[in-house]
Amino acid sequence: MFDRIPSSRPALFAALLLALACPALAADDAKQEPIRPTDDVIRLFNGKDLEGWTTWLGDTKYEDPRKIFTVEDGMLHISGDGLGYIRTNQAYRDYHLVAEFKWGPRTWAPRQKCTKDSGILVHCIGPDGGYGNAFMVSFEAQIIQGGVGDFIIVPGTRDDTKNIPISLSAEVAKDRDGESVWHKGGEKKAFTSGRINWYGRDPDWADTLGFRGKNDVESPDLQWTRMDVICDGNRITMKVNGVTVNEGFDASHTAGKILLQTELAEIFFRRVELWPLGKAPTGER
Repeated sequence: MFDRIPSSRPALFAALLLALACPALAADDAKQEPIRPTDDVIRLFNGKDLEGWTTWLGDTKYEDPRKIFTVEDGMLHISGDGLGYIRTNQAYRDYHLVAEFKWGPRTWAPRQKCTKDSGILVHCIGPDGGYGNAFMVSFEAQIIQGGVGDFIIVPGTRDDTKNIPISLSAEVAKDRDGESVWHKGGEKKAFTSGRINWYGRDPDWADTLGFRGKNDVESPDLQWTRMDVICDGNRITMKVNGVTVNEGFDASHTAGKILLQTELAEIFFRRVELWPLGKAPTGER
């Protein structure tokens, strides 16, 4: 998600506050018991079709007339033509998510010459489109050229979601430009919106197509990158190609749906899996 959200302090007892502020939403979420993988892998994407997923687009809601989300040669193909997502129908908790993605060549206006942008959003709660009518209240594992591994805290912005409490804490330091960067052992800070940069994000990052920082861990453009998002209780850890790049803790909520964004850049996923904690294979990209 391109940067447009500022930061602040945590909300305590998120589930209670959610129930008080948004009883209808809390009731809807409470109907579904989150699944925790315990014995074997859960393959969210079966390589054949979109079974188990629902699409949402800011302009057409649950309809996908432009066929943004399709399956091609065993891969989930997201054309990028629009703002929205494909999300799991089921909520999950306490898992090790393994995803493998690569960019396609296409970008779309108004970001045709900007960095390619997408993301994996975890612990998604509330109604569809709760942020900007395009995404859900959640924690984003950012996928953007030069910023793969950033956290973005995605709050509610609509009237029916803006009172949903959300927060994530991290140990951070400030970079040259005053931005928060994950730094193990750094200042503990809580965020209710905004971005926590991965530890090696280039301070000279520019929103230009093909940007690559000197310390970037993701694979070069059009090559496969593996991202691991480990959700263990109220802690979320991110790895990119096997390197731990970011970590948050004291998450305001610890379960929810999982979504993959369309954000005006073409992207492919060949693997989207949930493993029991401590059982995910290291494997090859």
